[in-house]
Amino acid sequence: MERDSGNSTMAEQQKQEEKLWAALKTSACVLGTGVLVFTALVNSLSWYMQNIWDTSGHFWQTAWLKFYYHYEGEEWTIFLLGAAVVPGLAFWSFNGILMVADVTGKPTFITRYRIQPGKNDPVDTKKLRQAIYTALCNQFFVSLPMLVPMFYVMKWWGNTFSKELPTFRWFLVELSVFTVIEEILFYYTHRLVHLPVLYKHIHKKHHEWTAPIGVVSIYAHPLEHIISNTLPVITGPMVMGSHIISIAAWISIALVTTSISHCGYHLPFLPSPEFHDFHHLKFNQCYGVLGVLDYLHGTDTVFRQSKAFERHRFLLSLTPLSESIPEVPKRAE
Repeated sequence: MERDSGNSTMAEQQKQEEKLWAALKTSACVLGTGVLVFTALVNSLSWYMQNIWDTSGHFWQTAWLKFYYHYEGEEWTIFLLGAAVVPGLAFWSFNGILMVADVTGKPTFITRYRIQPGKNDPVDTKKLRQAIYTALCNQFFVSLPMLVPMFYVMKWWGNTFSKELPTFRWFLVELSVFTVIEEILFYYTHRLVHLPVLYKHIHKKHHEWTAPIGVVSIYAHPLEHIISNTLPVITGPMVMGSHIISIAAWISIALVTTSISHCGYHLPFLPSPEFHDFHHLKFNQCYGVLGVLDYLHGTDTVFRQSKAFERHRFLLSLTPLSESIPEVPKRAE
């Protein structure tokens, strides 16, 4: 009987491993196809954008050269400004606006779009101060030191400090690659820190906020900030040997996008944060960024059956989706 039980367990483990590898292969295929389709779809748009870029290219190229020659020979300064200062300003400027709404409950044209009504209304200022302190520590004592090896990788490539700016089309290609790499690395590292032993000692800190706010996007244990927040973002540029302008734009986009995912408001004309907000609410759903890997691995099944999934779309009107697609009232027992 024990032998049969052991064989059954081994067979089950082997089946799970085969299923995982099959899912990984499918993920790679789907994501790779997605990049090709995305590139094809934006080809015509990029042609027009490239024309606009070329028209104003002289201005941008002149501005870049003026900046470049001002800091000539100071590559670390240029890299620090592009990879840390500019993204940092983008992050805190965006979150500064959100924090005013979180603390004061005004302006109402922001707070009326709250995803979880009654939560953080207003936000606990003690928890907010702790979140800001942790976010700043992660930026200065974790992210900043990680830029040092990145700097030498980029310097080895030899393209990062080029006098010639990348074309708009090439930046779109880079952006596609960066996004795919981030999705893969973030999804699997995020699931990793949800393992019970790692969750208890590392990831639980981030999930103290069941109704997150923007600054909570980098409110995390230092180890998690390394493997789940920073590495997925900086790996793409290191693989592609990107120009510092591309790096500055990408890291700024990544920081603002993750802030939107955590902000707690489904604002018009901005990406939907419903997906990740649902993750903070339910813990074991919606691990990724785009949702492709969640769909392939079946880690969004509960989300797809919820009202949050119906609201998970680009809002093109001024009517909050919490009003147009409200939660179903619970039956009184």
